[in-house]
Amino acid sequence: MSLFVKKPLNELLAQAADSEKGLKRTLGAGNLIALGIGAIIGAGLFVRTAAAAGQAAGPGVTLSFILAAVGCAFAGLCYAEFAAMIPIAGSAYAYSYVTMGELIAWIIGWALIMEYALGAATVSIAWSEYLNKLFGGGIPYEWCHSPFESYTDSAGVLHQGMINAPALVILLLLTMLLIKGTQESALVNAVIVFIKVAIVLLFIAIGWQFIKPENHTPYLIPEGTAAVTDQAGKVIADYSGWNKHGWGGILGGAAIVFFAFIGFDAVSTAAQEAKNPKRDMPIGILGSLVVCTILYILFGHVLTGVANWKDFVDPEKGREASVAYAISTYMIGYSWLAQAVTIAILAGFSSVILVMLMGQSRIFYTMSNDGLIPKAFGELHPKFKTPYKANWILFFFVGAFAAFVPGHVAGDLTSFGTLFAFVLVSIGVWILRVKAPDIERPFKTPAAPVVGTLGALICTAMIAGLDKQTLTVAFIWMGIGLVVYFLYSKHNSKLRNPSDIIPKASDFE
Repeated sequence: MSLFVKKPLNELLAQAADSEKGLKRTLGAGNLIALGIGAIIGAGLFVRTAAAAGQAAGPGVTLSFILAAVGCAFAGLCYAEFAAMIPIAGSAYAYSYVTMGELIAWIIGWALIMEYALGAATVSIAWSEYLNKLFGGGIPYEWCHSPFESYTDSAGVLHQGMINAPALVILLLLTMLLIKGTQESALVNAVIVFIKVAIVLLFIAIGWQFIKPENHTPYLIPEGTAAVTDQAGKVIADYSGWNKHGWGGILGGAAIVFFAFIGFDAVSTAAQEAKNPKRDMPIGILGSLVVCTILYILFGHVLTGVANWKDFVDPEKGREASVAYAISTYMIGYSWLAQAVTIAILAGFSSVILVMLMGQSRIFYTMSNDGLIPKAFGELHPKFKTPYKANWILFFFVGAFAAFVPGHVAGDLTSFGTLFAFVLVSIGVWILRVKAPDIERPFKTPAAPVVGTLGALICTAMIAGLDKQTLTVAFIWMGIGLVVYFLYSKHNSKLRNPSDIIPKASDFE
């Protein structure tokens, strides 16, 4: 049987319709938009904005957001068509299984681990940073940083990380909430979303009057900008690369802040739990994307106007907890806002982690039902009807990254996984239009060949904008995934094993 054997669409739809044995359908359009905003507004806004400005784009980070949003818009339209047509929990993995076959589906499923699992790890690390900021730096550096992180302070003292304990704590609490139930998790998320959107609007409104035009001049990092070193002479920012200054820096910045947009496709992982997925999935995906893009551009403009982008390079200034730093340093008389923002950000990060963990567990659930990963990942709790074993396994995996891997490494890998998924979904819509033009499509991507092609090209360009180390680690991870597939998944696939499942006729064979 071919490595590219496709899963019959009618079988996938039957699986999605089986509400007795599967996940409960409890989410409406409002819940889905809130889930999207819950995942989108978080580390990407409050941490990655400053990271992109300090490492590549300067004040032009607003242009990076626009570029990333355009790529997301194309991909989002493709996701909306798939999610309305195939309301299954597997997101891009499930869509690829139908359009491009099992091997491609496995590759994208493996890549999605970088998106959701490492996304949750990245945000939990950011959560730890802001908790430390709230406590005035009272948590010892050793207990809130990875063993691979260190810095020399102004007094010449070397600080070496050991484990990020706060990140582990928040992951444990949210894992327990997810096991309790999807509806309960969605309610908590909705409350948090209201709080953090209100705080974002407050920061934009108050911060606008503190913008200094000179902080936006020049708008792009000039070629030849000197590298930045810490007290010990270690380089912490190098602007010599093509994607670290000028217009190339805008693309490099877009690759960094793209992490901020992963929330809208997380909505698609909840398709099997939506009450009316044909109507509500496009609303949830595209609605959350539009709202957050507007907020991102305004937020980036204010943040880089209040504080100079160079402040976001120095770990003793604004590299960590950048928003609170900008408020407390430059927005005189609004120290209370720094505290309020920090508390709201902690709550906001919690909702992002919640949605990421939920998304990954649902992808595991679908992959397990297909036999590509062990059965335990697909077992539902007898009372709560949630994939509780997948949640616990995910906690240990994500917890290991959060505790022992630096946040910027996990964050850039998350961007790779997200972009890779977007490329394949953009291509997949076009393939399915050609091979199955008569299938009912409650939502249709306008000008699908053009939108799909542009989405794939822009996202591929942003993958190229990632740094060489990130790409190397990502391809090593994908190589490990192929080994797992050929040693385990290929032999346990239910689609390949007639004793487990008898494939139905497919329109795409």
